[in-house]
Amino acid sequence: MMNKTQKLLGAAAMLLFTANVNAQQATATANASATIISPISISKTTDLNFGNLSVDATGGTVILEPSAAGTRFAAGAGGVSFPANTGIVSSASFVVSGQANFTYDINVVNQSIQITNGTDNMTVDNFTKSVNTGLLDNLGTQTVYVGADLSVAGSQNPGIYTSSSPFTVLVNYN
Repeated sequence: MMNKTQKLLGAAAMLLFTANVNAQQATATANASATIISPISISKTTDLNFGNLSVDATGGTVILEPSAAGTRFAAGAGGVSFPANTGIVSSASFVVSGQANFTYDINVVNQSIQITNGTDNMTVDNFTKSVNTGLLDNLGTQTVYVGADLSVAGSQNPGIYTSSSPFTVLVNYN
């Protein structure tokens, strides 16, 4: 009986080892890669400039649109008007550079800034952008414009008003 059991176990072991040797295998390989893209950057081309304006005792708001034309208008029934000699009127313009055909977000970090002339000031706020999500062209650039609102007090003192702290524009790839 022991002889038969030993023979059966031996035969079973041989079948097991034979099955493993004859098992079918398949393999595949893959390569790894990465692409380093051009870093995104932004540079100012033109400052935000509301130009020449006059104001009466009522005051008002000047809205400067975010466009190459730098179109401005007086909001509401306020007492702001624009003389024939407009001075320099321009939306702020920036060139965004990076990887061609990539999209990016653009944000104005500041909620508002003050422009001053001595002890007098005015508030610049409600910043607007020509694009919310930009698309870099085939050369990896795009020009974007930033406009804003200027709050002018009634009988605002004459003078040249400038910001002591600039506003910040932030870009990042999507």
